[in-house]
Amino acid sequence: MRLWSIHPKYLDARGLVALWREGLLAKKVLEGYARGYINHPQLIRFRMHEKPAALINAYLYQVYLEAKSRNYRFNLSKIEPIILIGEIAVTRGQLGFEFMHLLRKLEKRDRKKFEYLKELSANDIEANPIFRVVDGGIEFWEKGKI
Repeated sequence: MRLWSIHPKYLDARGLVALWREGLLAKKVLEGYARGYINHPQLIRFRMHEKPAALINAYLYQVYLEAKSRNYRFNLSKIEPIILIGEIAVTRGQLGFEFMHLLRKLEKRDRKKFEYLKELSANDIEANPIFRVVDGGIEFWEKGKI
């Protein structure tokens, strides 16, 4: 499971669909309706929020909006459309780490998207709007550290 901190606009079709599915699973876990992945490190930052369910809904709403902009048909009834902007912090180092991780994936599965994104500077990478970008390295909860 990866709940990307980077803006969903950077994901290819396969990545965006996977994020939606994994986000819906995370939503069920955070709401107490699923037992699997209960201790997954990607859920730590959501659990640290005073309203984890609202935060994951706001996160998924941003994913939904990106999908809608691409004319995908994600089912909005699966989430509450909540808008939270800059609700929790994410470090610039985490965004850079995730962006490099995404580039490695795209290099294998979507060369066109890879070629476009590889020209971007890690400092220019935008976060999912629920996050407020702050200085710092890779987040403590990230298990895929290099």
